[in-house]
Amino acid sequence: MYKIGDVVVYGTEGLCKIVEITEKKFGKEIIEYYVLEQISGSNSTTYVPVHNEKSLSKMRHILKPEEITEIITNFPFEESTWIESDRERQKAFKDILIFGDSKDIIKLARTIYLHQKKQEEKGRKLHLSDERFLKDAERMIFDEIAFVMGIERENVLEFISNSMKTA
Repeated sequence: MYKIGDVVVYGTEGLCKIVEITEKKFGKEIIEYYVLEQISGSNSTTYVPVHNEKSLSKMRHILKPEEITEIITNFPFEESTWIESDRERQKAFKDILIFGDSKDIIKLARTIYLHQKKQEEKGRKLHLSDERFLKDAERMIFDEIAFVMGIERENVLEFISNSMKTA
């Protein structure tokens, strides 16, 4: 169970703070909701039903600093398999962004990045949808690391690089 004040990652919304737990009446039914506000400063508010497993599966606590360090220093660098079918790949990538944990999202970003490099070697570009998935994955990763580690977002790549060197 989450509580007011918790910072969570919710689907592709990214970092959100639980600002309220409230009840709303719909017809005869009263439903309890987590009220989430995005940390990024946008005025977006999201209502997540407390007892809806599918909605809750999109929400997770943010990582702790030691978990971030652990992921960065011990991240496996095995080659990821590229899904050739556009439709299957888009579904898989979307599911990872919505339901995946931080490791899954980092692996997704790395997979797309490596594919992008292969495409560039062939004089090709990444599909537009893959570019969007890469941007979303990077945003989610960088926002979470910046928030948790107390650094500016533009310093996250340097932080990751330095952490990998000291491992």
